[in-house]
Amino acid sequence: MRFHLAAVVSALSAVSLAAPVIEDVKRSSPPLPSTDSFYSVPENIASYAPGAIINHRAPPGAIAAFGLDPLNLEATYQISYRTSDNFGNATSTVLTVLVPSNADTSKVLSYQVAEDAANINCAPSYAMQLAANPGGLLGTAVTQAEILLIEAALYQGWVVVLPDHEGPTGAFLANHMSGHATLDGIRAALASTSITGIQSSARVAMWGYSGGSLASNWAAVLLPAYAPELADRIVGAAIGGTVPNIANVIDTVNKGPFAGLIASGIMGLSHAYPVVADVVKTKFEQPEKFQTVLSQCLVPDILEFLLADVKGMVTNQSLWTRPDIVALLNYNSLQYASAPPSTVPFYIYKSVLDEVSPVADTDNLVNAYCSAGATIEYTRDLVSEHGSLAAIGAPKALVWLKDRLDGQPAASGCSTNTLVSSLLDIATIEVLPSFLIEALSALLGGEIGPTFFG
Repeated sequence: MRFHLAAVVSALSAVSLAAPVIEDVKRSSPPLPSTDSFYSVPENIASYAPGAIINHRAPPGAIAAFGLDPLNLEATYQISYRTSDNFGNATSTVLTVLVPSNADTSKVLSYQVAEDAANINCAPSYAMQLAANPGGLLGTAVTQAEILLIEAALYQGWVVVLPDHEGPTGAFLANHMSGHATLDGIRAALASTSITGIQSSARVAMWGYSGGSLASNWAAVLLPAYAPELADRIVGAAIGGTVPNIANVIDTVNKGPFAGLIASGIMGLSHAYPVVADVVKTKFEQPEKFQTVLSQCLVPDILEFLLADVKGMVTNQSLWTRPDIVALLNYNSLQYASAPPSTVPFYIYKSVLDEVSPVADTDNLVNAYCSAGATIEYTRDLVSEHGSLAAIGAPKALVWLKDRLDGQPAASGCSTNTLVSSLLDIATIEVLPSFLIEALSALLGGEIGPTFFG
C-alpha cells in the first residue's frame, strides 16, 4: 500500500514552502468519529430508505493536504446517510463532498479511498481534515496522500464525493458493505441538490485504488440488484491495484512487508462477523497484539506486523481451511461474485509485479468479466509495483474518466495492453505536467478548480 515516494516527497516539500500559510491555521484536532454524535447510527435507521440523507454539516475541520495545508475549495460538506451492512441490514455512514471553484455540478466522481484499517477513527471523512489525529505514527499517511489524486479530479471541475465505505465501525474487507456504502453515497449525492448543488441527473464515475478498488468494483457488481436506478447515472469505473482473492493476498503478503494487512483485515472482518472476533480471542496466539489494530490506522498496523508470520499465529493451522472461514473469505472476494453489468465500462490497471495481490488473479477476473460481456480496457504495467502504480497509473486513469464524464462512450468489448510503464503512454505524457502543477498549486494554497490553468 506504499505510495510513490518521489510524489510524497515532492508534496511534502511543497507543504514546507507553504509553512507561513499553515502556521496561521488553528491546529486543534476535530472530534474523533468515535466520540462525534454525527457518526452515530440513528435508532430508527431502518425507517430510512437506502441512500436517504439523515443529516449534513460543514466538516468540523478544513479538508487539508497531509493534514497540514487547507485546500482552497468552493465548499465542503459532510452528509450522514443510510446504507446497508454486509448482510443487508440498515446502518449509516458519512459522505464527504468536495466542490471546487467553478464546479460542473453535472459531473460527479465517487472516489473510494484505501482506508485499509479496522478503526472508525481512520475514516477518510475524518482523516482528511486539518490536524486530524493520524491514528499512530503516519497512521493515515496513505489516505492523506490520495488527496493528490483527488485534487487532480477537482481541477477538472468535477464534484468529488468520498464515502466512508467501511461503515460506522471500520469493517475493512466486509466488501458487500463497501459496495453498498459506495452506491448509497452516490444516491445521497444525487439527492443533495439543495445542499451541495449537485444535479440530480449528473453523470457519475467511480475511482479507487487497492482497498478503494474493492469498494468501487463491488459497487459495480452489486449495482443491478441493489441500486438499479443508478444504471443510467454511473458512466464508468477506474479500478487500480485490484484485489480479487482475499485468501491469495493472505498467502502473498504473509511474512513480508505488508503482513500487517492480514491483521487489519482480520480485525476489520471481526466487526461484521462475531465468529472472527471469537477466533482471534480463542485460536490466535498473542490476541492482545491484534487488539492494537482496533485503535490505530494502516501504517502502524504495517509496522506492528512487519515481516511477521501472521498465518502462523494460530494454535492450529487447520483454521485457514475451516469451511466457515473459507466461505467467509470467498463471500467477500470478487473472484466468487457475479460479473458487473455490461452497462458500466471499466478501466483496470495493475502492476505485473504487484506484491500484494498477484497479477494472475486480476488476469483471471478480467477474463471472467469479458466472457460475461463486460466492457474493459485493461492495462498491465511492467515497471512498477503495488504502491508506485497508484501514482504512475493515475494520469492515464484520469484521462479515461474524463472521457466518460464528458459523455464519450468507451470502446465496446475488451482490450488488454501490457506497457513498460504507464508513464510512457501518450495520454499520460499529455496530462502529467498539468497533473503535477495542479497538485503543487493546491498545496501552495491556490484556488482549486478548472479555471486556474485555463
